[in-house]
Amino acid sequence: MRVAVTREPSASLAGGERTFRPPEPIDIEAARTQHAEYRRALAECGARVVTLPALDELPDAVFVEDAAIVLDEIALLLPMGIESRREEPEEVAGELARWREVGRLPAGCRAEGGDVVRLGRTLYVGRTRRTDAPGIRALCGAAATRGYRVIPVDVAGCLHLKSACTALDEETILANPEWVDVAAFEIERAIEVAADEPGAANALAMGSTVLLQAGFPRTAERVARAGFAVRPIDVGELAKAEGSLTCLSLVFDFDDPEPPPTVA
Repeated sequence: MRVAVTREPSASLAGGERTFRPPEPIDIEAARTQHAEYRRALAECGARVVTLPALDELPDAVFVEDAAIVLDEIALLLPMGIESRREEPEEVAGELARWREVGRLPAGCRAEGGDVVRLGRTLYVGRTRRTDAPGIRALCGAAATRGYRVIPVDVAGCLHLKSACTALDEETILANPEWVDVAAFEIERAIEVAADEPGAANALAMGSTVLLQAGFPRTAERVARAGFAVRPIDVGELAKAEGSLTCLSLVFDFDDPEPPPTVA
């Protein structure tokens, strides 16, 4: 069973952090509608979708991917890279504890889930403004004991590694070569985004279907030619808050077809 943990957008979404985009107005009702369509797409791709309530005091909490990484053996809560988001990991801890043992990286380092691209038992971790060298070392220590390799990757010009590239399967990435060197990845195939669609590299693979942000037709054509079914998803209002498709969910597999009970 594939699980996708999501969170409703905060009413304060427009007040969240910005690094590479200027602040701009956000239509919160449109953002909620787009988020609902995103959840529907996940469900239609076979995921069991869990929707957590909005946290209006935490504007960026809708981007649940950044708060943790979920490996096969453990969910690791992360010491996030910016002060305004430091409360978010504990807010998702209870839900993740239903599905996995929960661990925590130590305080004093910085790491966010948007900087982690997993290919099999290898975790590529972006060096960014949100994930620092102590965070990468801490993640390496936590992951290595469970049989994972951690490979640091330089990122330039965007917020997270997953802004620059995402995995479409264990041998294929979709990448913007202006933001990350694809030679850093041990893969068989790299699909480059169209030059005039730099934001298209953040895609979410759900089996043989790739969810791709609407508005990137040339990149969608390239992904389709590579043999994937492409499903465009409009998350334009959420993108104004410097998020995209992977940011909006924590997706992982759970062996038991019956979900664990909800903790009151």
